[in-house]
Amino acid sequence: MMDSYVVGVDIGGTSTKYGIVDKDGNVLHSNSIPTNTHEQVHTFIDDLYEKLSELIEKVGGVGRIKGIGVGAPNGNIYTGTIEYAPNLPWKGVIPFAKMLQDKFKLPVKLTNDANAAAVGEMMYGAAKGMKEFIMITLGTGVGSGIVTNGQLIYGHDGFAGELGHTIIIPEGRLHPGTGKKGSLESYASATGVAQSAMEILRDTDRPSLLRNIEAGKITSKDVFEAAQQDDEVAKEVFEFTGKILGMSLANFVMFSSPEAIVLFGGLTKAGDLILKPTREHMEANLIEIFQNKVKILFSHLKESDAAILGASALMWE
Repeated sequence: MMDSYVVGVDIGGTSTKYGIVDKDGNVLHSNSIPTNTHEQVHTFIDDLYEKLSELIEKVGGVGRIKGIGVGAPNGNIYTGTIEYAPNLPWKGVIPFAKMLQDKFKLPVKLTNDANAAAVGEMMYGAAKGMKEFIMITLGTGVGSGIVTNGQLIYGHDGFAGELGHTIIIPEGRLHPGTGKKGSLESYASATGVAQSAMEILRDTDRPSLLRNIEAGKITSKDVFEAAQQDDEVAKEVFEFTGKILGMSLANFVMFSSPEAIVLFGGLTKAGDLILKPTREHMEANLIEIFQNKVKILFSHLKESDAAILGASALMWE
């Protein structure tokens, strides 16, 4: 019996990564194409078909492929559609899974990108063997996937688990993408970290290395690098971010009582700068029955492969 493989496709606002994955979670071949240069979804799928077919041939052709898993913003597992994704060039409801299936003549499963990351973590990563955990992705935004009894929670419409949009500070910071105020994503994302730094610099005259950067151009990476150099303002930003994230995680723990919370994404590179205050404030906000029971772990998946692995894992389920 010849080995079979799956394809993982991760659709991002700027680029789309794809790769061929074996049952052990090895990415055998991978590449990417631009997303944002394709104003029409048809031309995007044509481009993906052309480039991905080259990789499929390298592993023995389409007969060796079990199917294609896709992680996409606002991807709906029930319908296979991408619905009103704000950071993609294609508007409205796109029947993406069906279009891909028709083009490749292969089974296709599609879900939201954070849910795909959770499935990947459960199959290949830090949550391997766990039946109860929450995945939080800390990148440009805050994504999440909730797994209970070994199953992702999708809700009645396929969009459950948007923990990044839960309100943590009533009437707090405005989220420009949703128009809502005080969401977790407004504070605990890379964008939120930069915003917090800019607010401190604007509202105080405290010295900081960050003042050497033009106002409005500060990034979370700048804040991290300043914190590494013992910059007090930068360290305070991470303390504040960890406080908000920890308070939120306490709420999530009391909702689903997970074995662990797995953190993934660019902000985790800050290590203890973010982890220490997050853990401290999570425990401080838990009632006694939940205290000291839930692990906070960083993802074990290699960041460059994680999105492909997560999407591909949908086809092994």
